[in-house]
Amino acid sequence: MDEEQSGRMVSGKRQEEDSSVEMSLRPRRLSEYIGQTKVKEGLSIGIQAAQARQEALDHVLLYGPPGLGKTTLASIIAVEMGVNLRITSGPAIERQGDLVSILTNLKAGDVLFIDEIHRLNRTVEEVLYPAMEDFAVDIVLGKGPSARSMRLNLPRFTLVGATTRLALLTSPLRDRFGSVHRLDFYDQESMERIVRRSAEIFGIPIDEEGVREISARSRGTPRVANRVFKRVRDYAEVRADGQVSGDVARKALDQLEVDSLGLDDVDRRILRAIIEMFDGGPVGVDTLAAATSEETDTIMDVYEPYLIQLGFLQRTPRGRVATRRGYEHLGVTIPANDKPGVQPSFFDETRDSGA
Repeated sequence: MDEEQSGRMVSGKRQEEDSSVEMSLRPRRLSEYIGQTKVKEGLSIGIQAAQARQEALDHVLLYGPPGLGKTTLASIIAVEMGVNLRITSGPAIERQGDLVSILTNLKAGDVLFIDEIHRLNRTVEEVLYPAMEDFAVDIVLGKGPSARSMRLNLPRFTLVGATTRLALLTSPLRDRFGSVHRLDFYDQESMERIVRRSAEIFGIPIDEEGVREISARSRGTPRVANRVFKRVRDYAEVRADGQVSGDVARKALDQLEVDSLGLDDVDRRILRAIIEMFDGGPVGVDTLAAATSEETDTIMDVYEPYLIQLGFLQRTPRGRVATRRGYEHLGVTIPANDKPGVQPSFFDETRDSGA
């Protein structure tokens, strides 16, 4: 075996080990899951009741910003119930036959997880209605006058749907979920526990100041915390002694252009565009997307929720408006004739088509 082949084998082994460690970052039990106390309590009661009756858990809908643990919770539900988990996503199911194939291959009690369920095709979605309610699917055999309908019975299963856009779910689908839970951004204490756990799993020494620095800049999102921690780990291994201290964490995060509140370059670009290009707003989200060269859905699902959570951005019937806190964070002087901080309408999803 030559050195090149040996190098490839070592590299492959390292990648497998890293992948295994990253998989272990996901908790497998509700007792290991950090934060989201109300969601955990609700799911725990439902799981225990279903187990006592020896029934499948009622259908569960999880919604909230990306990266908060919806997929992890689906996996935990399957583990706690002692059943198999089947994972798919709304965009991946293009035809009714695809969904029928998935449903008919489920076993009694199995958990079917559909991520981004609001993106299901409407004709495909109709297959779910009888499947969720009556545990049966109707298929049409043949074409034309000789076509006939046949009903296939399904084992009782649990559908776990996840979405970042609850408002885009149709009422018939949303009403068929027996348990609906919202996942919120994590508080500082929970984020610190997540960072400590990740450091322990990776075997990286970290002090309390380093934990606080990383957790404070992770946008209240576990996925971001784990991603940021791995980049800080890389910096510590190359530029420091391998230990993550507060000073090392600050230098690493400053290099990544992540500020003290977790805002990255795109967040600041969105906020600055509203303030400098559109005089603080209001500006429609489509116009804002064009001005920042970002996708509209990305702004609405990834960046906007956290900016609103910080109080830097508001939604109004006329568009997005930068608040006084947003001006102050960027160090921009508020014009004398400007009055940032218009009362928001959190139920407004206005999307203009022009400037």
